[in-house]
This record gives sequence, structure tokens and C-alpha cells, in this order.
Amino acid sequence: MTLLRLPTATAPARPAPRARARHGRADRKPRILVAVTAVFFALLYLPIGVVTLFSFNSKKSLTVFGGFSLRWYRAFVHDDVLLASLGTSLRISLVAMAGSVVLGVALALGLVRCRTRTGSLAGLVMLVPLITPEIVTGVASMLLFKGLGVALSTGTVMLAEITFSISYVTVILRSRVAALNPEVEEAAMDLGATRWQALRLVTLPALLPAVLASAVLIFALVFDDFVLAYFTTGVDPQPLSVRIYSAIRFGVQPTINAVGTLMLAGSVALIALALFIPRLFGRRGGLDILSGE
Repeated sequence: MTLLRLPTATAPARPAPRARARHGRADRKPRILVAVTAVFFALLYLPIGVVTLFSFNSKKSLTVFGGFSLRWYRAFVHDDVLLASLGTSLRISLVAMAGSVVLGVALALGLVRCRTRTGSLAGLVMLVPLITPEIVTGVASMLLFKGLGVALSTGTVMLAEITFSISYVTVILRSRVAALNPEVEEAAMDLGATRWQALRLVTLPALLPAVLASAVLIFALVFDDFVLAYFTTGVDPQPLSVRIYSAIRFGVQPTINAVGTLMLAGSVALIALALFIPRLFGRRGGLDILSGE
């Protein structure tokens, strides 16, 4: 009687010590890259940290810190000129947000559903404002308003900001529109809905997370914008960013540190909200929203 030998399980071969050493060295982060990264972030955020620190300075000094105090924040609250500029910036941001979102949604839908060469060309033209230096856009906007005989005012800033922000909304929403299943909208029309009703009741609710996120992001970008506002604003009332620039030309006051800190905190909060909004709708959040996913 012949006994059958079952194959014995062999233990997986362990990598040689030299292979393990090479693998360990490959996993190590180059120290020079870590040092360069640390220096980069230090140079980037150290000035912001200094401004934030001295906004709580009890002394009227930009070099000597005398202790923590809310003195300059109280001075900002009682400064009528800065508060008027803050209100102007808020109005400009709200109008630019609403206008760019409405036009951006329409443009994203048109670019995705237009399969002609004209649609492809329009998609390329839409990207031009994103790669054009903002100072060029600001000068061009100013020359356009001057050529048309339109006096520079808060309204011209709103028009310029809307025009500049449409591309950002379109980029965020375009891939999201392309990911939608067109059969869902067609099914709604088969059930008796008109094309407008299908768009309003089916397509737009599916785009709502990306629309809200892009709206918050545009509000933050427009509120902090200086270059475009500087070239298209009138004499008074000026946006807050332009007012700050006008003030520091005659010397930096500690109140400006408080205003800058509040603007920074508000912008960070708005951008964080824009990145978190998709999670509220059960979608992936984070930086995916910038690609419209």
C-alpha cells in the first residue's frame, strides 16, 4: 500500500538582510527635502503668525510685544471708515457669489452637453481667466469701463469680480455635471416632466453640494481679492482690502493687524466649510470638491 505524501506548506522566504536594508533606506524620507519643506512653511506662515501675535499687542508698537490685549480689536469695532469698507466688501462678495454661481452652473451644463467643436473651443476660452495674471485682468477691466464711459464704483467691482469668478465655478462643476447619469433626467421627462422641470427637480439637486461649496469658495476669494478691486473701485466706499492698502501707505497701524487677523480667520473658516459641505450630503469631502467630484 502506497502512502500519498501531502505537500507541506513552506514558509515564505524572508528577504535577505541586504534587501531589507535597501528597502528601509528607500522608505526613509530624504532629510534635505524635509528641511526644505520646513523652511518653506516657516517663510510662508511666520509673517502671518507675527501679524496675528501683534494684533493682540497691548502697546502701540510693531516691534515690541507688551502683553496680550484686545485693544486693537475694540479700535476696529469703533472705526466707522473700516466698518463701512467691511460692509462694502460683504456686499460685493455676496453679489459676486450669486452672479458667478448662476452663470457658472449654466456654463458648466452647456459645456458638458455641447458636443460640437464650438463647445470645445468655449471650454478652452473659459480657462483663460485662470491662467491670465490678475493684474492684466484688472487693467483690462478698468480700461473697458473707462472706454464705455462707466464711472468706477462698487458696481464696477461687482461686475469685474463676477466675470473673473465664473471660471472657478465652471471648473468645479464641470466634472460633476459630466459624472451625472443623463438617463435620470430623461426618465423624468418620460414621466411627464418638462426639460426645465427635470433640470430643476433632478439635475440641480444632484449638483447642490458642489454648487454650495463653490459659492462659499467664491465668497472667500472675492472678499480677500485686492488686485481686481483696486483697479475697478471708485473713490468711496472702497472694499476693505483696498482700504487697508491705502492705510498702510502712510504707516502700518496696529489696527490693521487686527483686521488682517479677522480676515484670515474668516477666509480659513469659509474654505474649511466649502471642503466640508459635501460630507453633509453624504459625499466625499476634502480636496475632491475642487475637481467637482
